[in-house]
Amino acid sequence: MSNEAEKMGFFERYLSLWVALCIGGGILLGKVAGSSISILSDMNLATVNIPVAVLVWLMIFPMMVQIDFSSIKDVGKNPKGLALTLIINWLIKPFSMAFFAWVFFDKLYSAYLTPELADEYIAGAILLGAAPCTAMVFVWSYLTKGDPEYTLVQVAINDLVLLVAFIPIVKFLLGVTNVSIPFDTLISSVVIFVVIPLVAGYGANRLLISSKGEKWFKEVFMARLKPVSIIALLTTLILLFAFQGEKILANPLHIVLIAIPLTIQTYFIFFVAWGVGRKLDLPHCILSPGSMIGASNFFELAVAVAIALFGLNSGAALATVVGVLIEVPVMLSLVKLSNKWRYV
Repeated sequence: MSNEAEKMGFFERYLSLWVALCIGGGILLGKVAGSSISILSDMNLATVNIPVAVLVWLMIFPMMVQIDFSSIKDVGKNPKGLALTLIINWLIKPFSMAFFAWVFFDKLYSAYLTPELADEYIAGAILLGAAPCTAMVFVWSYLTKGDPEYTLVQVAINDLVLLVAFIPIVKFLLGVTNVSIPFDTLISSVVIFVVIPLVAGYGANRLLISSKGEKWFKEVFMARLKPVSIIALLTTLILLFAFQGEKILANPLHIVLIAIPLTIQTYFIFFVAWGVGRKLDLPHCILSPGSMIGASNFFELAVAVAIALFGLNSGAALATVVGVLIEVPVMLSLVKLSNKWRYV
């Protein structure tokens, strides 16, 4: 264990401390900056925030640059991993999220919330639950030494299913008939968070290996690149909490109330996926990113649909924003757990 700790980078070794400092720093920055923070928060392409997109790109790039496209053809040899992520994401996750939201917002919190606000919070939670992660899972996979080729295929398949399954599931769980998916958000998110870093990663991989050699690429370049991913992750955390600092300070109790069922749902999905995957004898490099996809959310899409359906200042929009805020700290705890449980 001590040898493993010595191999960890400075940022990774004290990651929990950095996360706590970034959350506090982000809230403080949002408070101090006030309305001027909108200069950054309003820099959007469709509904994707450009500064956050750049930071997420920096997080994803280290995963993408490792992908060996010649190995992608072999992922079909382990169909159990793909089957697991599809079952978890589309047959379990949306419905477990709806269940936890109903239990907490409609029942346990009935003394604190009006029925109308409870319904909006439930709706926001459902939108999160119906949208599995597209971008950040590459970061979680990278931090847990996931198989980059397999992770790419898992994400690509979920993106395809998302196109046809998101609307029917949301319609069914929300009981509304006029749900429309903002395709500009979906397309721009996939292009920004998957296509661009994938193309850039492939180009860098070929160029660096051909000019410097594979040994230098793996032992020198990748070692230097890893802190970039961590720093970008922490900076993203500061920005997200800065953007929402005013809402957090204005509604601290409601932020906590919303965060509890969302956090429980995240751990529940991870443990279900992990437990089933272990029963199926999936290797760690496949099971870890597969569990992460289900546990995390495509929050850009969830936020956009919540705003379109219920309005910018609605309870549904706030619930999806809280989903954004808790995702990084909670998922980092699961990264730590996955690394602690690593096996062959």
